[in-house]
Amino acid sequence: MRLGFVSAILPELSLEEVLSFAAEAGFASVEMMAWPPGKAERRYAGVSHLDPTDLSAGAIKATLDLCEKYGVAISSVGYYPNALSPDLAEARAGQEHIGRCIDLAAALGVGRMTTFVGRDYTKTIDDNWPRFLEVWRPIIDHADTKNVKVGVENCPMSFGKDEWPGGKNLAVSPAVWRRMFADIPSPNFGLNYDPSHLVLQHMDHVAPLIEFKDRIHHAHAKDVRIDVAKLNDLGVFAYPNSWHSPKLPGQGDVRWGAYLGTLADAGYKGDLAVEVEDRAHEGTLQTRKESLIISRRFLEQFVIGKSQDGESGA
Repeated sequence: MRLGFVSAILPELSLEEVLSFAAEAGFASVEMMAWPPGKAERRYAGVSHLDPTDLSAGAIKATLDLCEKYGVAISSVGYYPNALSPDLAEARAGQEHIGRCIDLAAALGVGRMTTFVGRDYTKTIDDNWPRFLEVWRPIIDHADTKNVKVGVENCPMSFGKDEWPGGKNLAVSPAVWRRMFADIPSPNFGLNYDPSHLVLQHMDHVAPLIEFKDRIHHAHAKDVRIDVAKLNDLGVFAYPNSWHSPKLPGQGDVRWGAYLGTLADAGYKGDLAVEVEDRAHEGTLQTRKESLIISRRFLEQFVIGKSQDGESGA
């Protein structure tokens, strides 16, 4: 596995600055965010270190030259909209930009794009299904023509009042994944596997790895801490934001040895991207950089990063 991180936590840095920091901090790869310009509707959204609207030979060469200069790979082109939003204009914009990100992943030779499936949060999974197939069959057909793997993250996107009751992402559980891959069987359609989202849902985050080993196209390294006292006081049907907190790897309830050991048993040799959403480390650019280094040091118990002394200067 290559150890990397998600670039969303460094929104004020340029592409070159992100790659330079990654090299200094001992990371081998970065999942680069590629959102369209505009106001972000939620935390960590709206970050753009790649521009999928410019596929010119010059733009592609400039990006690849920077990767070569710093010795850091792009693990995936990342963009996480709600392509099944009940707001049809929002959904259409998301679908179109996913297509552009697939094109960029192909042009860069990355061969991987990471995203959400999306969901109309006012409807059940069954009621969302016809529209899911209508939207996602052509997206994956397009990915097939470009030979790009699409990894959908398993985040429920159900944290607060604005996402209640269904959440804004369908791909939340093994039962749903099984159904998705049966209906859209292309091997290019798979998962961006994040164990913390299964812990949040009180599910086994290790058991699915073997069954879905051929569908894991990318993986995240993020932890989550369940506040058991608040959960016992409020109940599992309270908004999850009231009883959970995203944390750095090793500072929550993910069983990292079991998770990464089983991922290795499953034959996964792709990228593991640290995703920082820990409010305790968000105060400044420097603390966010430090949080990535802290995460790298913890994960190198299980996965070798780019170097053992890469933190110098970071």
